[in-house]
Amino acid sequence: MTTKRQRAVLKELTLLIPQAPYSDSEPIRSAALSAHMKHLPPSIAVWLSIVAYIRHTYTNYDELRDEGYDKDSARFFVIDDINEKLTEWRATRFVTYEDHE
Repeated sequence: MTTKRQRAVLKELTLLIPQAPYSDSEPIRSAALSAHMKHLPPSIAVWLSIVAYIRHTYTNYDELRDEGYDKDSARFFVIDDINEKLTEWRATRFVTYEDHE
């Protein structure tokens, strides 16, 4: 049985990244449904989960952090890579440089 929140998260996921493969959308869905996201509206939980998943899976963010870059600087340097993946998935929203100021 699916809950109202599970249905809302799935709907948001489909709206935001309609062409994401299941192998990517499933961990994003799970993250959006995790306990620490429960207090957020589904749309925000899904968006944060999408961006974090792409950042850690498809960019060199972790390597930048390992090299000593602070979190904000590392995030700034991977914005284009995140948006490239979002474009591939036909996203309806993108990360902007203003998001990181």
